[in-house]
Amino acid sequence: MGQSNEKVGLKIHVTGIVQGVGFRPFIYNLATRYQLYGWVRNTSAGVDIELTGSHSLIEMFLNSLQTDIPPLADVERLDVKWVEPVDYTDFKIIHSQAIPDAFQPVSPDMSICPDCLRELFDKNDRRYLYPFINCTNCGPRFTIIKDIPYDRPNTTMVDFHMCETCKSEYGSPPDRRFHAQPIACPDCGPTTWLEISPFNGKIDFNLNDQVRNNYAIYLAQYLLSQGKIVAIKGLGGFHLACDATNPLAVAELRRRKLRVDKPFAIMMSDLSEAERHCEISADERRLLESQSRPIVILKKLEYSNISGLVAPNQNTIGVMLPYTPLHYLLFFDRYEEVIPAIDRVPAFTPPKSLVMTSGNLREEPIATSNEEARQKLSKLADAFLMHNRPIYNRCDDSVVRAFRMPDTKFIKEKSQKDERKINYPVRRSRGYAPFPIHLPTTLAPVFAAGAELKNTFCITRDNYAFISHHIGDMENYETLASYEANIAHYERLFRINPSIIAYDLHPDYLASRYAINRAEITGIPAIGVQHHHAHIAACMVDNGLPMEARVIGVAMDGTGFGDDQQIWGGEFFFTSYHSYERYLHLAYMPLPGGDAAIRKPARIALAYLWKAGIEWDDRLPPVIGLNTEERSIIHTQLEKKINTPMTSSMGRLFDAVASITGVRQEVNYEAQAAIELEAIMDWGENARYPIEIIEEPTDDGRFASKLINTNIIIKEIVGDVLNNLPPSIISAKFHNTIADLVLAGCHSMRKTSDINQVALSGGVWQNMSLLEKTVELLNKSGFVVYLHHSVPTNDGGLSLGQAIIAAQKLC
Repeated sequence: MGQSNEKVGLKIHVTGIVQGVGFRPFIYNLATRYQLYGWVRNTSAGVDIELTGSHSLIEMFLNSLQTDIPPLADVERLDVKWVEPVDYTDFKIIHSQAIPDAFQPVSPDMSICPDCLRELFDKNDRRYLYPFINCTNCGPRFTIIKDIPYDRPNTTMVDFHMCETCKSEYGSPPDRRFHAQPIACPDCGPTTWLEISPFNGKIDFNLNDQVRNNYAIYLAQYLLSQGKIVAIKGLGGFHLACDATNPLAVAELRRRKLRVDKPFAIMMSDLSEAERHCEISADERRLLESQSRPIVILKKLEYSNISGLVAPNQNTIGVMLPYTPLHYLLFFDRYEEVIPAIDRVPAFTPPKSLVMTSGNLREEPIATSNEEARQKLSKLADAFLMHNRPIYNRCDDSVVRAFRMPDTKFIKEKSQKDERKINYPVRRSRGYAPFPIHLPTTLAPVFAAGAELKNTFCITRDNYAFISHHIGDMENYETLASYEANIAHYERLFRINPSIIAYDLHPDYLASRYAINRAEITGIPAIGVQHHHAHIAACMVDNGLPMEARVIGVAMDGTGFGDDQQIWGGEFFFTSYHSYERYLHLAYMPLPGGDAAIRKPARIALAYLWKAGIEWDDRLPPVIGLNTEERSIIHTQLEKKINTPMTSSMGRLFDAVASITGVRQEVNYEAQAAIELEAIMDWGENARYPIEIIEEPTDDGRFASKLINTNIIIKEIVGDVLNNLPPSIISAKFHNTIADLVLAGCHSMRKTSDINQVALSGGVWQNMSLLEKTVELLNKSGFVVYLHHSVPTNDGGLSLGQAIIAAQKLC
C-alpha cells in the first residue's frame, strides 16, 4: 500500500466483546501513541474506527490492536478497509450510533480488578471503602444492561447523575474510568443500608430502620458473627448468608429455607482461608481467582471446621472468593478505624467463611429487587443489607469443577504436552453468560427452549449461540414468568427474531409447552429434539467439531424422553448434528410409581431386584427402608405393570445401587443418592463386577438391539451386601464396572464404524470419579475424548444442542 510515510486512510469495524470493557479508550490511547487522527464510536453492531496517518504507523496500530487489547475485551473479527485519507486534526471518541437490527455480544459481569481493589483499601483514595467502586476493567455489565449500545442511559445507572469529579474521570480518555458506565463514588453513586426483619425476633442492639454505608456493612458483620442470617443484595440478586463455621446458624438457615440436605455454597475471605479448609490444585486456584469468580467444587480437608451441615454426607464443598467490593468489605476487619467509638457494638471477629446461598424460597427464582426481597425473604433473614443500584437481569452464581484430562495418543502424536486443561461447568451463569458460543456454521435464527431441570434457553444468530444464564428448575409459575421475561430480553438485546423453534420431546416439560404454544401462535416451525441427541450435539459444538463430524456419543443421565416414548438415560449413539443411531443402551427397567420412584431410590432398588429374580431379603437396606404395605403395593405394580414406566436410565441404576448398599433410601434433591454413593468410594479398590452385552431381537425381527444386562451387576452387588462387604468397596467396584462398560460399548462401536471420537454428555458425567476412570480407560485405548468445557454436561447445556439440531433438520 505505497510508501511507509505515505498518508493513508483506514476504516475498521470490530465485532466481539468490545463495549463496556475499555475498548474505546484503548483505541484512543493507541491512536494517540501512533500519532493517528480520526474517531472511534460504539454502534449496535460493535465498534467503528476511522483513521488517517502514515501507512507505517497505521500498520503498527493494527498490530497492537490484535495483541494488546483490554483484559475484558474479546475481538471476534476485524473488518479493515483502506480508504482515501480525511484531513482530521485530532482523534476523538464520538457519540454512539444505534443501528436497526444490528447486534453485538455483551460482556458478562466481572469481579473487581486489582486496581480497584487497591483503591478500595487505600485511605487516601476518595473511594476508600466504597462498596460500588469499579472501572472499565471490572464490575457489573450484563446484570445492569437494558439495551445496546452499552451506554449509561441503557443501564440501571441512568438515574445516578455523576458528580463533577466522576464526570471528569468518565470524560478523560487516559483515565481507567473513561466511559465506565457504572462509574460511581460516595458523592453520587449507589448506597448501602441495613434493614431489620420484623419477623425473626429481637436483634442484640438498638437500631433504626435504616443504617447506611460502612456502618451498615459493619453491623451486618456483627449479626453474622452472632449466628444471624443476613440477606445481602449482590450483583445478580440476593444471597442468604450466615457463618459457615456455626452449625446452629447453618441448621437454622436450612430450617427456614426448607433445604434439607442440598449443599450450600461458601464465600471465603481469600485464597489463604480457602486453603485452610480445602485441597486446592493449581487449576482450581486459577478458577477461584479468575475474573469470572465462579463457585468451584473443592475437596474438603478432614480438619476443616466448616460445619458438616454445609454439605451433608459429602467430601466436597463449593467455594467462591469475593467478587464485588461489597463482598470484600464484608470481610474487612478494621472498621474501628472508621466507625466512631460511640457507635461500635461489642468487640467481635468477623467470620471468614460465609454460607452464600441464593436468596429465594425453595425452587423460586433468586430475588432481585429490594421490595421482592422484603416480601419473600423476611421470614428467612434476620436483616437485609440493601443497596439501591437496580438489578435488571437476575443472575445466579456459576459453578465449575477443574478437570485435568490426560491427552489421547492422537494428541500426543501432535504435541509433546502431557495433558490439557478443561474447565468443567456445572452451572453457567454470572461471569460467563451471555458470552456467546461459536457455532461451526451460520444458522437461521433459532430459539431453543431447553429442558425442565437446570433450564437454560438458547437463541442463535449467524454463527453465535447465546445461551441464557441459569434459569433453574421449571417447576412453578414464578420460574416460568422469569423464563419468559428473559427470553424477551435476550431477543431484544441481540436483535433476534427466531424463524425456528426447538424443544425437548418430553410432553410435560413447561419449556416444551411454552415452545409449542409459541409456535402455534406465531406460525414459526417447531422441531422436537430427542434429549440425548441434544446432549451429544451440545458437546460437539462445545468442542468446535465441524458440521460433517460423526462421533460415538455416550449420553448418561436420569431422564430423557425417547423415540419409543420410554425414558432413556443410558445411551450409546452414532451421532452427527443431523441424526443419530441408537446402538446400545441399558436394558429397560420398570419404575414403580414413576416420579415417586425417583424420590425414593428404595422403590427403584426393589424393581431391580424383582427384574433380576432376587428375593426381597429382609437383610437388604431397601427392603428394610420400606414398610410392608408399601412393598406390597410395589410388588403388585411390578407384577401387573401398573404405573411402571420403563427406563434405560443410568441415573436410576446409580439410585438402585445407592439404595442396595444402604447409602440412601429417599432423596430430597436431584442426584443425591448418586452423589453420596460417589463420596464414600474407596479409591484404592480396583475390582469390578462382570458386564454383559446381549442382543435382543426387535418386534419386526429385522435387526438385533444391543442391551447392557444390569441383572448380573445387581446380583453381584447383592451378594457383596449380604456378605457384609463395606459400602465403600462396593461403590468403588460399581464405578469401575461402569467405566469398563463404557469402554466395552465404545470398542464395539469402533469395530463397527471405525469412528474413534467419543463425546461424553449428560448429568451422570458430573460424577468426577466415574469421569476420571472412564476417560483414562478410553485414552489408553486410543480414543479421542470430548468433554464439555463451555456449557454444562447436565441439562444446562441441552438448549445448545437443540438449536443446532433443529436448524439442520430444516436445512
